[in-house]
Amino acid sequence: MGGGSGGRGKGPRAMAPAEEVDVAAVRYRPAELQAPHLTGFPLRAFVWLLESPLLGPLVTSLLKKQNNMTQMLQHTVIPERPMFYPEYPPQEPEQGVLTLEEDRGPVDRVEEALSCLAPYDPSGRFTSTDEKNPFLYWKIRDFAYAYRSGITTPSAVAELVIAGVEEWNNKKPPMPMLIHFNANDLRKQAVASTKRFEQGSPISVLDGIFFAVKDDIDCLPYPSKSATTFFDEIRPVEKDAVSVSRLRKCGVIFIGKANMHELGLGVTGNNPNYGTVRNPHSIDRYTGGSSSGPAALVSSGLCSGAIGTDGGGSVRIPSSLCGVVGLKTTFGRTDMTGVVCDAGTVEVASPLTSSVEDSVLLYSALAGSRPMDKLTLRPSPLCVPNLVSSENSKILQSVKVGKYTEWFHDVPDNEVSNTCEDALNLLCSTFGCQIEEIILPELEEMRTAHLVSIGSEAFSDMNAHYQAGRRTEMTLDTRASLALFKSFTSADYVASQCLRRRIMYYHMEAFKKVDVIATPTTGMTAPKIPPSALKGESDYVVSAKLMQFIFAGNLLGLPAISVPVGHDKQGLPIGLQLIGRPWGEASLLRVASAVEELCLKRRNRPSTFYDILKT
Repeated sequence: MGGGSGGRGKGPRAMAPAEEVDVAAVRYRPAELQAPHLTGFPLRAFVWLLESPLLGPLVTSLLKKQNNMTQMLQHTVIPERPMFYPEYPPQEPEQGVLTLEEDRGPVDRVEEALSCLAPYDPSGRFTSTDEKNPFLYWKIRDFAYAYRSGITTPSAVAELVIAGVEEWNNKKPPMPMLIHFNANDLRKQAVASTKRFEQGSPISVLDGIFFAVKDDIDCLPYPSKSATTFFDEIRPVEKDAVSVSRLRKCGVIFIGKANMHELGLGVTGNNPNYGTVRNPHSIDRYTGGSSSGPAALVSSGLCSGAIGTDGGGSVRIPSSLCGVVGLKTTFGRTDMTGVVCDAGTVEVASPLTSSVEDSVLLYSALAGSRPMDKLTLRPSPLCVPNLVSSENSKILQSVKVGKYTEWFHDVPDNEVSNTCEDALNLLCSTFGCQIEEIILPELEEMRTAHLVSIGSEAFSDMNAHYQAGRRTEMTLDTRASLALFKSFTSADYVASQCLRRRIMYYHMEAFKKVDVIATPTTGMTAPKIPPSALKGESDYVVSAKLMQFIFAGNLLGLPAISVPVGHDKQGLPIGLQLIGRPWGEASLLRVASAVEELCLKRRNRPSTFYDILKT
């Protein structure tokens, strides 16, 4: 995928400056990743080779050459200066939004966000028995209404949640959605919330709502292991992460620490340490990762939402595979203090929910940059879409959706891209939006730059412990990834940041013509879990298909959201990804809400689902 490459003589390849590239002349070239699929003894032998002082450099060098990484990073002259974290030009104010003051507390922000949603109507929500109605998840406002009207209490719901969690924990083979779970702590939180309702003084609409927290985000009284067996020994938890603290102030009940791909270094959710989480739509399938537990918990109905982290699609991929909504915020929009990987340039803490409405509420509570990010990133004002504004339909009518058709349809199964295209066409025919053809050059370069960026930053975080011998306590696929990341040089990292600036330029140019960019969230639906993979698996080819469309959200820090739009012939969910302008979460949520409304009848009930309020 070359957008501005010069000749390929004996000397180094020279790229033309990004602003001189004739984008219209760029030709799409499918990029095929080459890597072995390994489990069992072959995987163990492969890791031994990678970690061997003599043979390891030869193997990693071969892998990088096979995938054009050496040519791209070490034999190419890139004229742009490096961009070490996302930098954005000033953005135009969003239309039809409500600005939330970051200095106000999360309770006040949530209350303001409520005014932007359609008035709540409980009629039919609790009494309908018509099986012809489309499957709908219980929303946050359903629970709030049930508590306020005496239909149930947080304590009663807590017992149902506990029973569901324990059922999954006791399955054979083990497939726990939660790594750390304390039923007594959950009951204690629920009792406190129930008393507030009995006294007529709930804190907010989020009071008594059940949420999960990914295991790389600090949440007392639990450790943060990042799904390893040892990380709590080297990084004790002393207080809640800022994101957790903000939700706790709203009265949220935390059910525990959710399972994940170890250290977040994978996108299937495979974890031999605690058991691999199964997809509620088909338990022989992966959930996607690395936020595997959060996605499964929301998809199964056991909680209304979860906080995950997204450094390489880790919120959007499992949301898509599990049929829920995954919002990845702009880099720096949420405060990462108290997150294990809080110093990188690609990762954010973001919500997974069962509906876009709940994403709006959760986002309004979670958002707010840390002081240093306000100085360096200069974020635009924090906003939510005013979905009850008389201007809402007019704003939707003016939306231009960018679509790179050749890339959009470059998937193993056209059922994925066709379903997403159908959703876009329905959006346009209903609201009058326009689809604009765009070209995004150097997609292969974007993938490589992201891999080197996230890999180098991850290895830097773990290097001291890796060198001290802790690597033997990690899973085999984590060790394989870290061995590859260790091979990246400082020159590779800087070259990747030069590519980041080029690719940022191409995307900012695209956003001069369109308001959002649409792609499938993943290149495939949920892959099967091979029986031999339960003790470890390395499959970079499948990972590449899952990650195909997610890199702009992380390397460039752009906001993005995955919305369920249907399912394949096997009943597996398909997600549509919408990518927005920097700091444009409100506009993104508006379009996502419209897509969700149009596709509600296409959502499947998971085969494993806990109908908590009906019960």
